[in-house]
Amino acid sequence: MKSGRTILGVLFAAVIAVTGCGGAGTGGAGGARPDVTIGSTNFYEQVTLGELYAQILEDNGYKITRKFNLGNREIVQPALESGQIDLDAEYLATLLAFVDKDGKIGKPTTDKKETAATLQKALEAKQLTVLDPADATDQNGFVVTKETASAKSLKKISDLAPVASGMILGGPAECPQRPFCALGLKNVYGLTFKDFKPLDAGGPLTVAALEGKQIDVGLLFTSDPSIVAKSFVLLDDDKHLQLADNIAPVVRNAVLQKDDGTLKRLLNSISAKLSQAELNGMNKQVAVDKMDGKAVATAWLKKQGLIK
Repeated sequence: MKSGRTILGVLFAAVIAVTGCGGAGTGGAGGARPDVTIGSTNFYEQVTLGELYAQILEDNGYKITRKFNLGNREIVQPALESGQIDLDAEYLATLLAFVDKDGKIGKPTTDKKETAATLQKALEAKQLTVLDPADATDQNGFVVTKETASAKSLKKISDLAPVASGMILGGPAECPQRPFCALGLKNVYGLTFKDFKPLDAGGPLTVAALEGKQIDVGLLFTSDPSIVAKSFVLLDDDKHLQLADNIAPVVRNAVLQKDDGTLKRLLNSISAKLSQAELNGMNKQVAVDKMDGKAVATAWLKKQGLIK
């Protein structure tokens, strides 16, 4: 159900060479400061997250090399494992499914801490560490217009129980058979809708149908900038239907071992403040308002008191 920006990705025939392996630089009053190369996939959200990590580290004396827009996960993850990059932003459930394809170590769950712990086990042999996950996610979400939310007192998915039978659900054509879409809404929440309208996978057709009142509830990705731009209400997944695809930094152990603990503390401080609303606000600024991602990251870090 999730878009190629995080789960599927298209395999590239060519190999993109990435350079700038982290060295053993020093600097800052806190002691050793290893040089750090930060990578990202080719998606604006990823570049903004990379900028958050880069700028907070630079503000604390680290020498940073940016290797953004490298391609999809099939390119970025091997670059991280081989040491061509040292750090990137990841999504817990998606990365676990990617690195442990047969599920021998464990499968993603709807619990953030549990999924992060299983992911760490899967990353140990690769000499990688997943740091603290944020509350922000990029996964399936169900949204309604502000007008609908107000009229029917909707804040969470379970609030749909008394009204779903009179509403139309919109989403990708396969939604009725998918465990994280209509089928899951029925099995986990007991929701049966009046009708289903096949649209796209969290794309412009769904946004237009919501705005045009052709549907009452639509599937969008939780970090979609349209949620902020159109003042949609993202319903809280209060019974935990979706797998925990929370955003978290993944770092090479070799870099953490050269550091005095400051790098881990700084990156975790970003995760502690990165709520869904904060991420969606930045995505809207970049994708809708066409603001520079670097400037958006700087403003957010300053607003949170994380850089000077």
